[in-house]
Amino acid sequence: MNASSALPDTTDEPVAAPSAEPGGAAATDDLLALENQVCFALAVAARGVIGVYRPILEPLGLTHPQYLVMLALWQRSPRTVRDLGEALQLEPATLSPLLKRLEAQGYLTRERSTRDERALDVALTPTGRALREQALAIPPQVVDRLGMSLDELGHLRDRLTEVITAVQHG
Repeated sequence: MNASSALPDTTDEPVAAPSAEPGGAAATDDLLALENQVCFALAVAARGVIGVYRPILEPLGLTHPQYLVMLALWQRSPRTVRDLGEALQLEPATLSPLLKRLEAQGYLTRERSTRDERALDVALTPTGRALREQALAIPPQVVDRLGMSLDELGHLRDRLTEVITAVQHG
C-alpha cells in the first residue's frame, strides 16, 4: 500500500461545514475559505472596477494606468517622474513605458529638469490639458455602471484608504 492510497481522497470536501448567515447567505467559519479572504475580494473587485473603466476610456485612447497618470498630472503639472511615481505608488520601471506612450499620443512632454539635471520633468501639453474636459464624463459613467451611490463609493474609498495606510505602515 502506498502512502497516497492510505489517505482518503477529500479534494472535493469542505474543511468546515458552511453555516447560515443572517439574511440567508451561506457563510463558513473556516478562516481559509476563499469567500472569507479580504485579498480575494479586493483582487476580484479591482479587476471588475478596472473592467468597468476599460470601455469608457477606450474612446479617449487611454488604458486605466494611463488614465491614473493623467489624473495625477491634471492635479499638478509639471512634476518630476519621481514625484509622479510616488503619487501613483508606481516604480520607475512601470511608470516609464506609460509616460512614453502618453508622450507619443501628444498628451505630455518629458524633459530634463532645469533645477536638477538628474531629474526628468513631466508636463501636460495643450492636448493633454484639453483631454481633461472629455475626462469629466468618466466618473459619472463609472458611478452609473457600478450601481452605487456617490456616498457609498466615498465610504468605500475611505475604507480602502485605511487599508492602504495600514499596509504601508504595518
